[in-house]
Amino acid sequence: MAFVKFPNLISLQYPTRTEKKAEIALGCNPFQISLFVTMGFQSVGLKSIISDMGLKNSYTSFPLSELAAENYLLWLIQVGVLRREVDGQGITDSFSLTPLGHQLVKKYTGKENWPQASISDRLHNFINPSLRLPV
Repeated sequence: MAFVKFPNLISLQYPTRTEKKAEIALGCNPFQISLFVTMGFQSVGLKSIISDMGLKNSYTSFPLSELAAENYLLWLIQVGVLRREVDGQGITDSFSLTPLGHQLVKKYTGKENWPQASISDRLHNFINPSLRLPV
């Protein structure tokens, strides 16, 4: 994979703990780096991530249901990697990278995938989103 340049990328300094938490969340999710590279250039709709479309687009390594994919994406929003796109009528089903997400994608571009998360990291990432209460 070639080096990816993101135009107009503003470099921000994040606390080490924030970056580490985001890296762990990326290592625990079922999405491939190619999804996040695409999100660096354009927003990606949920329908292109779920089911067989996710496999066809090389966004996932196995088919995901709409609910599962959205839950993973919402967790990545909560840790600061993604944002949900809005239009004139409100929130859409599309997602894009935040500045933190851009930095992490740039850091791992050229690698096959995110660093593997430990079993304790996976357990922690499983429990945290599960305990979120709907607002």
